[in-house]
Amino acid sequence: MRDCLFCRIVRKEVPASVAFEDETVLAFCDIHPQAPLHLLLIPKKHIRSVDALEAGDGAVVGHLFEVARDLARAHGVAAGGYRLVTNTNEGAGQSVWHMHFHLLGGRPFGWPPG
Repeated sequence: MRDCLFCRIVRKEVPASVAFEDETVLAFCDIHPQAPLHLLLIPKKHIRSVDALEAGDGAVVGHLFEVARDLARAHGVAAGGYRLVTNTNEGAGQSVWHMHFHLLGGRPFGWPPG
């Protein structure tokens, strides 16, 4: 998707503070952090939302979870707890139409989340 913000970040057309990158996943700092640690984890392949997942996308989704775990450990928030969130579609708060996870940590979180 030429105009997708996250695809533009993947292509290095838009700068981002990258925390992790490999051939299928990119993780970078959220520009409006909601916690001391707030990273966005995205598949490099454009997938519009969780609802748009197709057969064969399971490997990248599994890898996103592994990267989230590893980043939480590397940033020292795993033992104290962290939150991994994805919003699917407008009513749930999705505002960028590229599937992504928010990795949040470094402070207590309440329940329900809001």
